[in-house]
Amino acid sequence: MKALVLLLALSMPLVGWLSNTGLLGPTNGEISARYPTLIVAAGYAFAIWGPIFLLDGLFAVGQAFTREASLRLRRIRQLTAAGFALTSLWMVVFAQQWFWLALAVIWLSLACLLAATWLASGRDGESRGPWWQWLPLSLHAGWLSLAVFLNTAQVVVAFELLPTQAMLPWTLVLFALAAALLLTVLIKLRGNPWYALAAVWGLLGVHARQQASPLPGASSAALVALSLAVLVVLTTLIIGLSHWQARQLEKEP
Repeated sequence: MKALVLLLALSMPLVGWLSNTGLLGPTNGEISARYPTLIVAAGYAFAIWGPIFLLDGLFAVGQAFTREASLRLRRIRQLTAAGFALTSLWMVVFAQQWFWLALAVIWLSLACLLAATWLASGRDGESRGPWWQWLPLSLHAGWLSLAVFLNTAQVVVAFELLPTQAMLPWTLVLFALAAALLLTVLIKLRGNPWYALAAVWGLLGVHARQQASPLPGASSAALVALSLAVLVVLTTLIIGLSHWQARQLEKEP
């Protein structure tokens, strides 16, 4: 399993490169331009995949050289193998514009990586694992927690499931669902800063894109994205401070 995790971690940047060059089909940017939404992020925001792939590679190398893996690490390997494979698969099927399949794949990938992050962060009753486990997985899961809603919005527009000339009402529902997911996970992960960082990066990208968008309701969507980014930051700080205070009290005689 350790070799498989390493192989799948290395495959993600390769598939990403093939996708960005257009060898697999239209690029993500081209598809986004065909199906504009009020929750898509600016192009620069997707550069976060570079650090994600790099850190996932570090995780893969770290677990590959761990001789005596605990039960928790073995479970994390299984989840990350699935999550990495699904991440690569999503890039392929999205480029082929198999949107329903892509939507299912990205949600499954998120589920796997959230579960892996939960285990690596010590939320299963054990102490937190080393940084090379929880930091990469947290960043990957944080970005996917927002990306699933970007993908959902594109499916809605591509198949005209809801009004495409007045997208703000149903986009606000997606923002509310995104907020519920992000804040719930932050609470469960005790204000994990790397999970929050990826989410905030994406939300600021949405804010930047929608500020410049001519679509009706774009300015309101930009404001909502910025407000949610601020809420995520404040929640992270509050949870982090409360747990720091609790640890200080435990140290007192």
